[in-house]
Amino acid sequence: MSNTPMAANPLTRAVLEIDEYASGLGWDQPARLFALVDTARLRVQEPALAAQLGLADEQASTGLTPIEQDEIPAGKPLDEFLATIAWPDSVMGCALTVERLMLPPSAEAAVPQGLSDKKLAAWVAAHPDRQEVRMTVAVLRDGTRDSAVRLREKDAATEVLTGSGLVPGLAEALSATFAD
Repeated sequence: MSNTPMAANPLTRAVLEIDEYASGLGWDQPARLFALVDTARLRVQEPALAAQLGLADEQASTGLTPIEQDEIPAGKPLDEFLATIAWPDSVMGCALTVERLMLPPSAEAAVPQGLSDKKLAAWVAAHPDRQEVRMTVAVLRDGTRDSAVRLREKDAATEVLTGSGLVPGLAEALSATFAD
């Protein structure tokens, strides 16, 4: 993608590319799942698909190409859905982009104890300090992970926070999709 900033490694570039793609779709979108495949291998093994994705004319690289998967079923909890996934050997990693509400650390002490998930979600949604975020998390088979977090109120590519440990629970759930 033309507006994706250059990053130090292929996984970070893929995360930022997915973040840019999701940003172009706007907010209030469903979660989206992506397979991450080796770009050079894709060009050789699937030239028609590479051409369809606009990769045929690019110079050889060691990058990763995100390929969006079928829509995640509505109404099914994300953790249950991820537990049903198995990837073929040609997939080097996977990524997920999802929107959530989050609270600043200063609000954690005020969280009522013993709430059901539904009531907790309602409490967070009503909290005056809540932030809407889009999280893009990616993992590779070897355990490498990276993520990008974008706040709705600071919706600009220059405001995207990246790092390997930003969303550890989601990274663990994605890593489990590669477990034998």
